Amino acid sequence: MHISSYFKPVQDIMLPQVAAHKGKRLGEVFSKHTDQVGFPELGEIQIAIFGVDDDRNVVDNHGCGMASLSVREYLYKLLSGNYEMQVADLGDIMRGDSVEDTYFAVTAVVEALLELEIIPVIIGGGQDLTYAMYRAYQNRKNIINIAAVDNMFDLGESESRLNSRSYLSHIILHKPNFLFNYTNIGYQTYFVDQGAIDLMRNLFFDIYRLGVLHNDIAQVEPLVRNADLLSFDMSAIRQSDAPGNANATPNGFFGEEACQIVRYAGMSDKITSAGFFEMNPAMDRNGQTAHLLAQMIWYFIDGFYHRQNDHPSTGADNYIRYNVQVTDFNDGIVFYKSKPTDRWWMEIKCSDNIREKYRRHYVVPCTAADYQTALEDEIPDRWWQAYQKLM
Repeated sequence: MHISSYFKPVQDIMLPQVAAHKGKRLGEVFSKHTDQVGFPELGEIQIAIFGVDDDRNVVDNHGCGMASLSVREYLYKLLSGNYEMQVADLGDIMRGDSVEDTYFAVTAVVEALLELEIIPVIIGGGQDLTYAMYRAYQNRKNIINIAAVDNMFDLGESESRLNSRSYLSHIILHKPNFLFNYTNIGYQTYFVDQGAIDLMRNLFFDIYRLGVLHNDIAQVEPLVRNADLLSFDMSAIRQSDAPGNANATPNGFFGEEACQIVRYAGMSDKITSAGFFEMNPAMDRNGQTAHLLAQMIWYFIDGFYHRQNDHPSTGADNYIRYNVQVTDFNDGIVFYKSKPTDRWWMEIKCSDNIREKYRRHYVVPCTAADYQTALEDEIPDRWWQAYQKLM
């Protein structure tokens, strides 16, 4: 079955004539699935945007299944960057007879796009769709990392059914399991009980409080650089900046921080899919949240077209290698610094069979601060977390 059978076309969105702008708007640049043109050819496409018209398993935020139209009205009006863009808007995945049918369709579409080396960008729907995205990686024989921007962990209660507040438990318990690492970006402590924090630490997952990242948003960059899948819950943004979410709260990321996070994600050579969930037009004010999400998607696209392909595996001429000796660890820690971008990685020394099994995970994105920590004869927390997962 061709993936076009899962989609309904994009509704017509009129672009206002703005004489002052000589550049093209995204609505003019995107290849679009319309009644007149049909489903776009995917041969040269690099990013595929689509909506999912299903919010049946959303907790306290029904209406977010209608997000895509509101977001497109602002996204299409934004001007394209100074690069040749190969982006398609595939339309909206039609709501299935059951929510399981919708999950099946999302998994099938994401899997097909990944096979074509096209990055799917989903405008949700609820964050439970992250589970459907995760399943799309099952046949690719890769162990993956997930980064979730969220003010809580979405573990749910024990044995709870799949919904937007329990999807992470279903990912962790999924058989076969192909999750190597989960990173939470921006949790707020008063929404997370201590047992959940202890569980995350026992699983050696990475969790970062909102307050820590407010002080230095650049800490997010190596976190998303290490991810294959980005899941962004709009309730992670403060209510004053993104009111279009029934679960929005007074605290959260600022709008410009959200844009910075997703630009980091777009620039990551590793990220192969992204989902933006829980935007609810019924709760929005003057299109504020839809407009912000449109700009976030713009930043993701812009980041993608500024990818540098600077991973240490690309060749010795592209990076500087440092071997730092640390007391209590005889082998030392190897760091790599990219010459073109000044980005950093550190290598987890391990046996050949572990390197083969986890070939995408024993070189870990890090920061210059991790290198400085090692110079001070301390093992960086980021290195220790990855080491314990590998060993």
